[in-house]
Amino acid sequence: MVNACLLCGSQRLNITIAAIGKLKSGIELDLYQHYSARLKWKIIQKQFEIKKPLTSEHRKLQEAEFLLSACADADCIIALDEKGELFSSPELANYLRKTMDKGAGNIAFIIGGADGLHDNIRKKANLVISFGRITYPHLLVRGLLVEQLYRSFTIMNNHPYHRE
Repeated sequence: MVNACLLCGSQRLNITIAAIGKLKSGIELDLYQHYSARLKWKIIQKQFEIKKPLTSEHRKLQEAEFLLSACADADCIIALDEKGELFSSPELANYLRKTMDKGAGNIAFIIGGADGLHDNIRKKANLVISFGRITYPHLLVRGLLVEQLYRSFTIMNNHPYHRE
């Protein structure tokens, strides 16, 4: 069990974000940097691009190999997919807290490309969540994810950022 001061950052948690597409300058990068700078947990971003022309299924399979290899050291893998389970922000914070209480120090999040996730990722993931039934650009989802991680962090620490 982890017993540490979350707010002061003494609890060690590494978050890997394995994602398809590279963040370049623009609003997606600005959003990502804004919230990752506020977060006390260490974020490791692993980005992949496949430039070969492939069918959708072959592209998803190759992306899955890259994404899963980036998460090899993870204690818990959470995949983001529009077909995943809907979570509120407090529910996500609670899931992360329980996962950390079980001793997880490395949590990985997977964000697929424009064609979605291969079934291999869904099978390997401990949890598959959705940010809603609408479709977001996969580069924007990274910023949304980091904001939700920051929000989870503040919920766990009774910080007033999140309001019910």
